Amino acid sequence: MRAVIQRVTRASVTVDNNITGSIETGLLVLLGIEDTDTTEDITWLSNKITNLRIFNDVQGVMNQSVKEVDGNILLVSQFTLYAATKKGNRPSYIRASKPDIAIPLYEQMIVQVGLDMGKEIPAGIFGADMKVELLNDGPVTIIIDTKNKE
Repeated sequence: MRAVIQRVTRASVTVDNNITGSIETGLLVLLGIEDTDTTEDITWLSNKITNLRIFNDVQGVMNQSVKEVDGNILLVSQFTLYAATKKGNRPSYIRASKPDIAIPLYEQMIVQVGLDMGKEIPAGIFGADMKVELLNDGPVTIIIDTKNKE
C-alpha cells in the first residue's frame, strides 16, 4: 500500500456533485493498493498514519499525532499512486489492484483507521470520478509505502 498523507485545515471529496466526505483539521490520505497488499499492511499503515507526529505542539514543534489534536482523517482511494512512468509519457497502472482485490482492502482500511481513531472515517467512493478539495496546512505532505517498513 502506498499513502500520500497531507496535513490539512480542511478537505472534502465530492462525487456527482455530492460531498461523500469532509473534514476540518486533520489528514487527507490518498491510498493506493496493489495485489500483494495484506491485512498486515492495513494494520501497520493505519497505526503509522494515526500516530504520525506531524501536528504542532504548544512550542510549535511537529510533535503531536492527529489523535492527540483530536483531528480527523479523510480517506480517498487513488490507483494512480502506482503509476509506472519509466517508459514513454503515458503512465501504466499495471501494479494497481483491480477492484475485486482493492475494494475489500480499501473498505478494511476505512474500518481499521476508524478503530484506531475511535471515530467514523469519511471517505471517497472507490472507482468513482472524485473531486478532492483541500487546504494543505504547512504544507506538510508525507509519503509512506508499506513495502518500505524496515
